[in-house]
Amino acid sequence: MPATSPLNDAPTAAAAEPATVLVSFELSQTSWVLTVCSPIDGKLSRHTIAAADTVRLLSVLAGHRLRTERKAGVPARFIAIQEAGLDGFWLHRFLCAHAIESHVVDAASIAAPRRRRRAKSDRIDGETLLRALAAWLRGEPRVCSMVVAPDVANEDRRRLSRERGELIRERTSLTNRIKGLLASLGIHGFQPLKADRHAALAALRDPEGGVPPSHLMAQLQRLVARIELLLEQLRAVEKERDALLAEDATTEASVSALLLKLRGIGPEFATVLSAECFWRRFANRRQVACYAGLTPTPWRSGSIRREQGIGEAGNPRLRQTMVEMAWLWLRYQPGSALSQWFQASVRGASSRGRRIMIIALARKLLIALWRYVTQGLLPEGAACRA
Repeated sequence: MPATSPLNDAPTAAAAEPATVLVSFELSQTSWVLTVCSPIDGKLSRHTIAAADTVRLLSVLAGHRLRTERKAGVPARFIAIQEAGLDGFWLHRFLCAHAIESHVVDAASIAAPRRRRRAKSDRIDGETLLRALAAWLRGEPRVCSMVVAPDVANEDRRRLSRERGELIRERTSLTNRIKGLLASLGIHGFQPLKADRHAALAALRDPEGGVPPSHLMAQLQRLVARIELLLEQLRAVEKERDALLAEDATTEASVSALLLKLRGIGPEFATVLSAECFWRRFANRRQVACYAGLTPTPWRSGSIRREQGIGEAGNPRLRQTMVEMAWLWLRYQPGSALSQWFQASVRGASSRGRRIMIIALARKLLIALWRYVTQGLLPEGAACRA
């Protein structure tokens, strides 16, 4: 614990069993609501402070530490909980730096009343978080799902792939906008991503051979300029990504270096898998599939037996990447056991059946790659690059 923290002011006794103080945070952009559960009588105290006012936060916790240790006669131990959201993980790291056990919970995993109209307030949400934290500390199964917070390096590393995805979506949106504007005049075939975009734009003519209106041409030129800016930024991001992969290639045991040895896995796939998934530890294959949201969600009640599809409760970027990789795996790894299993499963199936089975292939492929990077087990029949 840093020496400047006000939580250090009160002396503690190492031999005594500490009194556990539970704290929940309701965060917003303007104010924070702290709900503190006293271990002496179980009463709840609420404090409203300005958002990101860490000095006031430490002062409030220091006051509770002094009162708890004075009444209980033992050291006080603080355990905090907050929902994963806009504030990211900086508060979690701040609390851990000041010797406060902190947990970040997935808000969707906490059970809530199923009434048509349910009351909601910061007071109710704070109490709900404390009940979930207390039950989780007691070891009750499936009471909530705690998020594994990445460190600063891993969190910064995955920004490259996420920014690239945002740039590609913006590029696609602008391209569709340009084609839609031209289609309103009956003009088709213009490709704004080609190198001769400006010459092709100047040569555009409507079906009657007329020149497009001046204001429309000015708008199209501005849209093309924005596309060129996106392409330039996209090249810069990919250059940073390749430099990072080149640095990882110097270490044979790095995740990205191992993934790039397999055919069908390129720089972007290796970056996403290493930054979004394989930076953390998983106990078993079920946890790997759940993290990607690729696990089935059965509906079984009485005589009803129905599958609702995959849960989609995990990392959406990882899930999208795995589905894309599954299609490319069939192309570049046709001799692997997974590809042969897929072809045998979809023999005679419709296109919808193939789309359903590709999700199963994505789940199996993710588990096989997890075993490959953690245990060194090469996927059966997979081919490596020369």
